Amino acid sequence: MSSVFYFYRKIEPMKTLRILGVPEHFNYPFRLLEQEQPFADRGVKIQWTDESRGSGQMNLALRNDETDISILLTESFLKDYEAGNPSKMIGFHVATPLTWGIHIGSKSTSNSLSDLGKKHFLVSRMGSGSHLMAMVLAKREGWNHRDLSYEIVGNMDGAKAAMDAGNEGLFLWEKYTTAPMVSNGTMMRIGEVPSPWPCFVMVASDKALEEFGALIFELRNKVYEISKALMNNPDRVDTLASYYSLDRNDVKKWLTQTTWSTEAKVSKSELEQAIETMKELGIINEKLSLENFLTSNSLTIGV
Repeated sequence: MSSVFYFYRKIEPMKTLRILGVPEHFNYPFRLLEQEQPFADRGVKIQWTDESRGSGQMNLALRNDETDISILLTESFLKDYEAGNPSKMIGFHVATPLTWGIHIGSKSTSNSLSDLGKKHFLVSRMGSGSHLMAMVLAKREGWNHRDLSYEIVGNMDGAKAAMDAGNEGLFLWEKYTTAPMVSNGTMMRIGEVPSPWPCFVMVASDKALEEFGALIFELRNKVYEISKALMNNPDRVDTLASYYSLDRNDVKKWLTQTTWSTEAKVSKSELEQAIETMKELGIINEKLSLENFLTSNSLTIGV
């Protein structure tokens, strides 16, 4: 009588690496990364989630272990890092400044910054870019910070609802994302204010860095490869316009103003200047040491 032996190999469950970012054209490389799933053969699934409520909410998600990586506005991360966010910057995602449109309801009696009475801002969340860039705008215009007031509306749809109800607060948001609402008369753009620093950073929680190790940096480098290929793709205008329901001409203009990062390198002087500017604006309280918030062993730090 023969015996038959069966050998079972334990199959490890697939791990999920969670990435969070705004549902905007800046983050298309991450959508391509999710489609590609480059680490599936190593048991790691990439999961992208849209977060329309901005960087303040994504900082909170890092703190609450609701995401492993967030794609954040530079100013929002540095402010939250100073306040105790247990995360590190693993690199820049967009190396150019963000152009913020300054919006007001289409029924407003004001049609320029000089016409404004109250300096009231609609913001997605305190600590988000829509809040912090209000501080940048106030400094540029010479407004007293004591005259500023804020109202939390959650996201772009919340701002639209407030404006539809007659709210005359200012709303700062990326100008090409709001362009369809400006075109259809939902809101008016009465000015612009650029961020005085590169706009988006990739941030990983300390927990994720410990759990996934070097794979986090492989992922970042893969995004850099995708971004580089996208910038050289002759169909990029049509692709982005179709995917995000944007006007083709707007996308064309946006691409002339935008450069995705394509290498794991940061400028020491550029970061220090950004930190100094944020301190002067009151966004952060103290100068931050780069080695504290950068994963410096995985980044080249240039002059």
